[in-house]
Amino acid sequence: MLKIRNLGRWFFPLNTVIGLALGVLLLLIGAWWMSKHIKRRKCIQLKKSFFKRNGGLLLQQQLSSSDGSVQKTKIFNSNELEKATDYFNDNRILGHGGQGIVYKGMLADGSIVAVKKSTIVDEEKLEEFINEVVILSQINHRNVVRLLGCCLETDVPLLVYEFIPNGTLSQYLHEQNEDFTLSWESRLRIASEAAGAISYLHSTASIPIYHRDIKSTNILLDEKYRATVADFGTSRSVSIDQTHLTTKVQCTFGYLDPEYFRTSQLTEKSDVYSFGVVLVELLSGKKPIFVAHSLKTMSLAEHFIELMEDSRLFDIIDAQVKGDCTEEEAIVIANLAKRCLNMNGRNRPPMREVAMELEGILLSRNGINIQQMVEVDNSSRSISCSSFEIGIDVPLDCKLLTSSETW
Repeated sequence: MLKIRNLGRWFFPLNTVIGLALGVLLLLIGAWWMSKHIKRRKCIQLKKSFFKRNGGLLLQQQLSSSDGSVQKTKIFNSNELEKATDYFNDNRILGHGGQGIVYKGMLADGSIVAVKKSTIVDEEKLEEFINEVVILSQINHRNVVRLLGCCLETDVPLLVYEFIPNGTLSQYLHEQNEDFTLSWESRLRIASEAAGAISYLHSTASIPIYHRDIKSTNILLDEKYRATVADFGTSRSVSIDQTHLTTKVQCTFGYLDPEYFRTSQLTEKSDVYSFGVVLVELLSGKKPIFVAHSLKTMSLAEHFIELMEDSRLFDIIDAQVKGDCTEEEAIVIANLAKRCLNMNGRNRPPMREVAMELEGILLSRNGINIQQMVEVDNSSRSISCSSFEIGIDVPLDCKLLTSSETW
């Protein structure tokens, strides 16, 4: 009997201890759940705040009030893009640019995308930023990278593009690559495709778009090494001038239109100048700013013009393509580049004309005679050419050398 009473004395405090422990455990679980709930609510509120600050409400308004023309614009949520990029893992970085960092991502449906983590958008330019996102998402051209959508519920906007797998034109021109080198014909085709894309943006898109940062690093190559014009600076503000949408992107040194310094305006002819530099890159294999043998830093455009004026075009042709590059083609491309690099923007050809000339050279290379009428109008002359074979009959101000002359 005494033993049972002693056991009872022990059971009472043991039950009390267990009850207290369970109570404390329940309190801790409750506190953890409340803390998690509060954090989740704060996170949701923060996302809503970012979404509003980055122009999400404006975008939703445009989507709901449109006639269906902007339905291609998708608003991604932050969770799916975080998972797609492995939470923006450094191993997923494709490249850095003036407008942000680009990551490779895989969406839930298995599609591969490029996610650009943009720089902070000027809150005073939100309407213009959203207008640009909507317009660029409607671009439908095989040689222009597609903007699939955006995510606005993060600290900085995230822009989602189709993924272009084979890097940039600049990499193949200026970096050693034993696996693949760009032949002369490939360079002509890439130039023609890029020119066609820029021409489309200038004159065929629903609202003319000026890229304003044309350069070899913004020309991507797809799985078949076709050119794709990319990076429209959509994280930067835009201004709408009458019927033209122009992106306010700071052009890269070496490609910048010199007329900009006189007028403080970048126009469609600024794209033409920048493309002229790209043409010289394709001809020469040199960077837009390079170091000469004298260790002097030189502008490729200026160096090219000097050689052209001294009739020393051959000195600048890339050794990798000299064997495949015909004399006539080199002269035609060089003269086209020279016209694009004219100091006076009004004297530069429109991109449509540039694209037609390059396409004609390609067709001529394949032995196709072109039967068409080309009208070229500028301040000094009007020229009509019909039933010509581009690359054999040299257009405009190009002068063919005789077989005995040095080119």
